[in-house]
Amino acid sequence: MTDPLIPELLSLALEAARRAGALLRDGRPADLGVAATKSSPIDVVTEMDIAAEKLITGFLAGNRPDDGFLGEEGASSPGSSGVRWVIDPLDGTVNYLYGLPTWAVSIAAERDGETLVGVVEAPMRRETFRAVLGGGAFLNDHPVTCRPAPPLDQALVSTGFNYVTAVRTNQAALAARLIPQLRDIRRGGSAAVDLCDVAAGRLDGYYERGLHPWDLAAGDLVAREAGALTGGRPGAPADGDLAVAASPGVFEPLQALLEEYGAWHD
Repeated sequence: MTDPLIPELLSLALEAARRAGALLRDGRPADLGVAATKSSPIDVVTEMDIAAEKLITGFLAGNRPDDGFLGEEGASSPGSSGVRWVIDPLDGTVNYLYGLPTWAVSIAAERDGETLVGVVEAPMRRETFRAVLGGGAFLNDHPVTCRPAPPLDQALVSTGFNYVTAVRTNQAALAARLIPQLRDIRRGGSAAVDLCDVAAGRLDGYYERGLHPWDLAAGDLVAREAGALTGGRPGAPADGDLAVAASPGVFEPLQALLEEYGAWHD
């Protein structure tokens, strides 16, 4: 990390994620309810999503007032420094609402459109994933690498489903076609955690349609720095149409199947 900016951004991301994770873990009210909905009645926001984003943006702006923000719950400003923070204050909101443990705080720092730093804090798993561009990926300060690639029919792959009924119906049909081609499919409920589980060798691959930049930014960097390949449709980066992450050797055949089955459209 010869660029002095990178250690500063990493330190701030780690501290912001730690604080937000503690707030979410320790401050969750017993009667937590839905504060708002987004794309559909089951795409929910809780008061804790909003509080966590406010905590993160306030902390980061207090330390770097000229940076920009892009946050899931509405934080948006261009900034003037060339650095932008991409924030999902609570990835896995439905899991959190139901008291399930698979949720995370995801914070990435970009400079001029390139992701330099990614942190994914999963408090209920007592895990902090971090990566910097060109510096490897770490879980609780221990380096991680993705799994050696098995044949596709022995690959364990995770996915997620959209909250819009028509879209998720097609995604379910596609998953039914994929299952016979794989060892099995998992559905964790947090894109950031799934990407980090690819990095840590707990999954051979992951794919999903309909993700946003805040879902992807930190986890994508962690996966790539752990040796995984990431992308979207063949020749394209991960985006809202399709995001794929997998061990080398699994990535291309999985991506090819997703392309053949039309995973990027209804």
